[in-house]
Amino acid sequence: MSLIKSRKRVTDHGEVFTPEWLVNAMLDLVKGESERIDSRLLEPACGSGNFLVEVLQRKLAAVDLKYGKSEFEKKHYTLLAVMCIYGIELLEDNLTECKANMLKIISDYLNLGVSDHFYQAASFVLLQNLVLGDALTMRTKNDQPITFAEWGYCGKGKFQRRDFRLDA
Repeated sequence: MSLIKSRKRVTDHGEVFTPEWLVNAMLDLVKGESERIDSRLLEPACGSGNFLVEVLQRKLAAVDLKYGKSEFEKKHYTLLAVMCIYGIELLEDNLTECKANMLKIISDYLNLGVSDHFYQAASFVLLQNLVLGDALTMRTKNDQPITFAEWGYCGKGKFQRRDFRLDA
């Protein structure tokens, strides 16, 4: 993977991608948190998802270890893992790529098709948790305050949601 898409993007937006080895080295510094299923992580310049993808993979390894024997629990804790990952990105093409990368990992892990309700749920969560905006101003592309959903797993397949703004 190239660390830049174009010189113009580097000049205009300061866009440079973090290599996988550095992503892993940085996440190893907070290993316990990056592998905890319900630990929340915000990447304020998520790009195509280098950090978020690796965090998701670490969380899914924890799901597999703890809940791999129960298909019901595995699916619901996978959804919780996704619900605890947040990203903000300035460039729309990067955000689209990030969402696709995350969905591919989830669908491969749970063997889901696009019509499966868990795939659709994960897609909805990613639409809420990955935001097109500017983390420096805490505003969306439409100049609205960035708002995220805080998700919680109540057990037995039930989740709760509470919205909050990052500027408040």
